[in-house]
Amino acid sequence: MLAKISGFIGAFWGIGGVLILFSQAAFRLSQRGIEAFSEQHVLTWYHWLTLVVCVVFMGYSEGYKAFQLAFCPRVASRAQYLSKNPHLLHVILAPAFCMGFFHATKKRIITSICVTAGVIFLILIVSQTPQPWRGLIDIGVVVGLAWGVMALIYFSWRAFTCKTFAYPPDLPEAVIKNKSIFE
Repeated sequence: MLAKISGFIGAFWGIGGVLILFSQAAFRLSQRGIEAFSEQHVLTWYHWLTLVVCVVFMGYSEGYKAFQLAFCPRVASRAQYLSKNPHLLHVILAPAFCMGFFHATKKRIITSICVTAGVIFLILIVSQTPQPWRGLIDIGVVVGLAWGVMALIYFSWRAFTCKTFAYPPDLPEAVIKNKSIFE
């Protein structure tokens, strides 16, 4: 009974923590995006073109390719695994666990760290960009993050309501060899 409760808490905290992270980032960036449309910035045709390009590019590359096809199904799969196999450290650090920062394949851990470092690097670069350009870029990022939030909700719902959810959680090889997580 305690394992079932801690598994539920871990899965809920893992998914909820990632959703909070994305939602807070989208909210903060949307405020910067709105600043781009203030009266002090006169937008010309090339600003509007930049906005369209950023929204389409970030919607496709960040929202669809990164979040919908890869990140969100894996987060949901790792949360599903955590719900059935709770471990105290994994439950406490559930958002980091679900994002693949630990108790994952070596490739997953390296990829998670590298992607996070890349995102931080891009944040630092874009934060130095003057308005209205920064706001226009941020609006594209908000579209990608909003897509990611919706995809994570969808895949999490599927992971816990469908009989089969065949997305790999990228667990360490020793765990996969010793135990089937899809039972």
